Amino acid sequence: MFRSLFAALMAILALACGVDARAQNAVLYGLIDAAASRSRPPGGTLRYQLDSGDMSRSFIGLRGNDDLGGGLKAVFRLESYLRVDTGQSGRTDGDAFWGRDANVGLQGAFGTTVLGRNVTPLYLSTVNFNPFGESFAFSPSTRQYFAGAVVGDRSWNNSLSYSNSATSSPLRINVAANLPEDAAGAPGTGRNYGGSFSYITGPFAATLAVERIKNSALPLPAGFRRQLAIELGATYDFKLIRLYGQLGRVKTDATTDTRTILYQLGAAVPVGNGLVLVAHASSQARTPLSRITDRMTSIGYDYFLSKATDIYIAGLYEKTFQLSSGSTIAGGVRLRF
Repeated sequence: MFRSLFAALMAILALACGVDARAQNAVLYGLIDAAASRSRPPGGTLRYQLDSGDMSRSFIGLRGNDDLGGGLKAVFRLESYLRVDTGQSGRTDGDAFWGRDANVGLQGAFGTTVLGRNVTPLYLSTVNFNPFGESFAFSPSTRQYFAGAVVGDRSWNNSLSYSNSATSSPLRINVAANLPEDAAGAPGTGRNYGGSFSYITGPFAATLAVERIKNSALPLPAGFRRQLAIELGATYDFKLIRLYGQLGRVKTDATTDTRTILYQLGAAVPVGNGLVLVAHASSQARTPLSRITDRMTSIGYDYFLSKATDIYIAGLYEKTFQLSSGSTIAGGVRLRF
């Protein structure tokens, strides 16, 4: 009898564990991008190299959810950058291992709310409304915002983020805020706030993103007090061509105040089993003593071998005030898993 009771108890426990296992799931995913390039930065020297992440930065991630019932789920996401050319983690040696995203929260009919390290609304608007996306090698808009004008990173530490993107509403809302968790009153240790409002219907989409930045894990300008960034973006798909447009302003209050105006125009044209990508952008940074203009033009062809794999060739020409022109040309392969 004891053996029968024990066997029955084990069967009940196994069934309970099976139900719990089915209620939870975790997915390993990522993107690998490697390219051979020839580049000369403005005012720099010519170099040939193997790059990681020219079209999209390589990363590996783990995401999952726990079904809590009633349409409510607990969700998490952990993502780490990779440098395929060297096998190292992070974009640079200073990156945290889970430096792309690391968060946990709840998802339901209300949307998704997560806590941790979260991508900012301004970054999402920038990469989603230009033909080259998040390419730091070839997207003029992404380069001029996040490798130039904006002091913050693509993601904020110690942040809370809300998005209604899990709903079917054409109006998409994304808001985020963070705490500095440093000494109160120290320079560059205020709170960051950001939000974007996007309208997506049929072939048309538009966005407005606003961020106020007072702290950053990245180095800050001397005497930094605050930064305000505003961006408008729109795209329309005419089937034969998709057009993109962006216009933004970044105001930085520091020892040297800077006002930067940015715009980008771009297009994606289906050709064969791929896309011809074109973009042109200009930014002008104004200080009390100077005006520095940076212009970039990119063109590329992205050919899809399958839904998960594409190969590309792209080039960028850059001209910056008082520096010799720069250029980059690269060909690579990108795989999603």
